Amino acid sequence: MNAKRVDCESETKGSPGGGISTERVMSELQEIIEGSFDGILVTDADANVLLVNQSYVRNTGIKKEELIGHNMRELINPVWMKNSVALIVAEQKQPASMHHATQNGKNIMVTGTPIFDKEGNIKKIVINSRDISEIYELREELSRAREMEKIYFRQIAEDESAADAGLVISDAKMQEIFSMARRISNFNTTVLISGESGVGKDVLAKYIHSESALRRDEPFVAVNCGAIPESLLESELFGYVEGAFTGAAKGGRPGLIEAANRGTLFLDEIGEMSVNLQVKFLRALEIRAVTRIGAQTQIPVDIRVIAATHRDLKSLVAEGRFREDLYYRLNVVSVEIPPLRERRDDVPVFTLKFLRLFNKQYGQNKKITFEVMKEMENHDWPGNVRQLKNVVENMVVVSCNEYLQLNDLPWIKDAQPAEARGDSSLRAQLAAAERRILQEAKRAYGSTRKMAEVLLVDQSTIVRKMKKLKL
Repeated sequence: MNAKRVDCESETKGSPGGGISTERVMSELQEIIEGSFDGILVTDADANVLLVNQSYVRNTGIKKEELIGHNMRELINPVWMKNSVALIVAEQKQPASMHHATQNGKNIMVTGTPIFDKEGNIKKIVINSRDISEIYELREELSRAREMEKIYFRQIAEDESAADAGLVISDAKMQEIFSMARRISNFNTTVLISGESGVGKDVLAKYIHSESALRRDEPFVAVNCGAIPESLLESELFGYVEGAFTGAAKGGRPGLIEAANRGTLFLDEIGEMSVNLQVKFLRALEIRAVTRIGAQTQIPVDIRVIAATHRDLKSLVAEGRFREDLYYRLNVVSVEIPPLRERRDDVPVFTLKFLRLFNKQYGQNKKITFEVMKEMENHDWPGNVRQLKNVVENMVVVSCNEYLQLNDLPWIKDAQPAEARGDSSLRAQLAAAERRILQEAKRAYGSTRKMAEVLLVDQSTIVRKMKKLKL
């Protein structure tokens, strides 16, 4: 009995009233909660913070000195802490849980549990926090996978509806264009297709030909007026007789206009045709007959003419570089194809179509990730569909990844430091400067929110650029 009393006295020595000192209790409690992997914070009934462990600091990004001795109301803000579970528990006098997105970019689940005294009043509130960022990432990955599944199914549906023509028509504007093309296909009127290089003017021309009940089984002859030297274009179009000029083939040769008889003649880049040749071609259109170079007789032709250009023919007419009468003769039905950046809904279906094409062509089985697809949708595609096709082929051939990644995209590679690539181009220097600015801002301010505030851009822009530059 005496020994036991002495031990008790030694434990309570120095404590007023004979109890264990508050400092010692708090110290031991601190040691205990520091052993928890989950974050723990303890407040009194009024939400004044009494204890907090390092895990809570790690989860929330709030320093201990900003918590101990402070009231949770002081931390309330409209950005990253709109409410505190401690205040909810204090008000409702029962356990409560809530999701919380922290200032350091984590997702945590916080649970507050009240501790009552004998009279039923709250004396302490214990808050437990657990980092569930990984769960959220998995949920986002699942969401992205489902989105990719929708894209794949949409592509399958598009393929089934347009398999006969090999078309990709997802964008509403393009659907209207091809619908009109189908309506005019059985009329013998000339069509002028305009649009940037690579938008698919030749595809539309072939579609009009293929939809024509009278001409679909006849020749479709395509001529690129910008790819053939001016000195040769006339003989290519009109043909020649034997001896018409030095080097003329024995027996002569029919021209491409004759080759398109009963079918369709597609003149791509018509704006590159010389004014002198425009006169002769206009005459052939008017009388529906051609005269071979060196010949006197006319050969009747029955053709449907479709012309295309990436240039502004009205401006060329005003400058005297394109005949006004030929312009109006060609421009009976005018169709302008929008660039790919204005029909971004087409990007996924084009991408998947080309991916299957090159996988089959090169014996590969590459797959595309959601991040890559979204980056491609956001790209401006100055080279339009032609550039997109080349990019997909490049990734299939060059990438070592089964699932294509962001760094497989050419413009992501170009964003690497110019010094590392020995690249002194303006584009490379701008990309390198952007990288340095973001790196310095990240070191100085830490959070993307603060970086965006200082650099005067949206936080989403900072996040996207840092992901693009792998920062």
